[in-house]
Formats: sequence, C-alpha cells, structure tokens
Amino acid sequence: MRAAVVSKLEGPEAIEVLDVPEPAAYPGGVVIEVHAAGIAFPDVLMTRGLYQMKPPLPYVVGCEVAGIVREAPADAHVKPGDRVVALTLLGNAAAEVAVSPANMVFTLPDNVSLAAGAGVLFNDLTVHFCLTKRGRLAPGETVLVHGAAGGIGTSTLRMAQALGAGRVIAVVSTEEKAEVARANGATDVVLTDGWLAAVKELTGGRGVDIVLDPVGGDRFTDSIRSLASGGRVLVVGFTAGDIPTVKVNRLLLKNVEVIGAAWGEWVMTHPGYLQEQWAEVAPLLASGQIAPPDPLLYTLEHTAEAVSALDKRTATGKVVVTLR
Repeated sequence: MRAAVVSKLEGPEAIEVLDVPEPAAYPGGVVIEVHAAGIAFPDVLMTRGLYQMKPPLPYVVGCEVAGIVREAPADAHVKPGDRVVALTLLGNAAAEVAVSPANMVFTLPDNVSLAAGAGVLFNDLTVHFCLTKRGRLAPGETVLVHGAAGGIGTSTLRMAQALGAGRVIAVVSTEEKAEVARANGATDVVLTDGWLAAVKELTGGRGVDIVLDPVGGDRFTDSIRSLASGGRVLVVGFTAGDIPTVKVNRLLLKNVEVIGAAWGEWVMTHPGYLQEQWAEVAPLLASGQIAPPDPLLYTLEHTAEAVSALDKRTATGKVVVTLR
C-alpha cells in the first residue's frame, strides 16, 4: 500500500510517500480502507521528535482516518462496509489501509462526507472536551477563541453555540482569515492587533467567560485580562512556539482560572470517555446542529505540503489528506 512515511526527524519536508506493507490485523482491531486522513498540529511536532509521544521510526503520518470497514471482529459494533471514522493512535493514518482498536472506531453520520469525517474526531472532540468537561460552559456564556481560522479554531466556531454558548468571538490575524471565521459561525471577529481593546468594547467592558487558546505566546496575559469575573482560560496548545507563564496574582484579583485541557491524556486515562463524547457529538452532526468541517484537502502525494501548511500557519480550517 502507499503511505506517507517519516523516516528521519527533520520536519515536514522529510515526509515521503512510499510503498509499505499493509498493517496486520490484531485481536480487537478493525481494518479500514482509508479514504481520508486528518492532519493536526501534533503531526508537525512529531516530524521533529518534539511531541510528548514519540512513535518509533519509521512511522506513518496522521492519527485519524475516515473510510470503509474491510474487516471487523464478530462482536464489534461496526461491520464490513460501514462508513467510519477512527483514531489510529501514534501515526498510521495517511495510508491506504489502517487498523484501529474497535473502541476507537465510530460510525459516521450519513450527512457527513468521508473527507469531512477525517476532520471530525481530533479537533471536534478536543473542543467538546475543552468547553464541556474543562471549561464548564454554561448556557449563554461568551467564548473567545484564538487562532480562529485554524483547525481547533474553526471547530470551536462550528460547535460552541450548539454546546450552549450565546456568543463566539474569533481572533484572527488577517481579513482573509476573518472571512473564514465568519463562514464557520463566529458571531464577532477581531484582528490580533488591538484585539483586547476590541473585545472589551464588544462586551461593554465586561469581558468574556471562556478563552480557548491553542496559540499561547505573547497574547496569553491579555487573554487573562480579557476575562469577566469567574472566567476561564483553556490552555490547548502552543502553536506560536512560546510557552507562557502566569502571574497567579492576576487569577486572585479577578477570580479567574487558567485550566489545562489535554484531551488525549484525558481519553487515555478515563476509559469510556471517548465513547461518551461521540454519543453526544454524533447526533449534533447528524441533525445539522453542528456543521461538518469544510477541510482543506491535499492528495497523499502532497502530505508534506499539508503538514508544512500547519507548521507555517498558512492553513485555514482542518487539513485533510485524501487517499481514494
């Protein structure tokens, strides 16, 4: 089979499309003919050996797929021919065939294409975890998201109101990205230059209830300043590169919180949580309350470019590699 392979930790440019053996089925595994594979920022870090989890070399790029079941255990909840999405754990996604544990394979609603489905699990379930489990989003609250035109950002914009938010403010760096944010459901959009003052004006000086931040860097202190009393900053990642620090007196003075939101760690340490999430999110996708993602598509041959687009922060929306 063809697959996008990392053989040396030299960044996205080192990704090669090679012919490799198909993965072997294992007890409890579901064999999937992959139509599309999702790419996320951890894939950038993994190509340099900088992610907290390090697959052994060589490995196949990507950790989420959408496709058709070829083979499944007799007692599995999916069967051959089913349209599914799945997590493949450390790599093993951007290949013509993948094998995933049955408990990480989910039937895809009929109204969601396979290409869009490849962009659902990693980002949408991360955002669901952030807003519900860690952020304790209450009905009518205001959510602000940084990097709003990226994968996590657009997922937040698509999902926040369906999960209860009354207002969703997008922070973006360009007018082009502002259009992407509006198309994905932002109720308000502000540019990064002067974003704090703009948010204060939009909220009548009150501030926002939740900041979802996958960016980090030098805007973090202003994220704390942007909170209303009782507000929460959700730390999702550091695509800006710099890991900020917190002066805890700021938290004390305004009764606000900074909360870590590591979805992958939670899933691995809380058995059954992934299934609970899908039971909540899938009906919202099926009913149209949450719109499916509109991914930026690359062919398998251009996987290196797909990962590089995330590395350079030029991609808008979810990045997906198509295989069929």
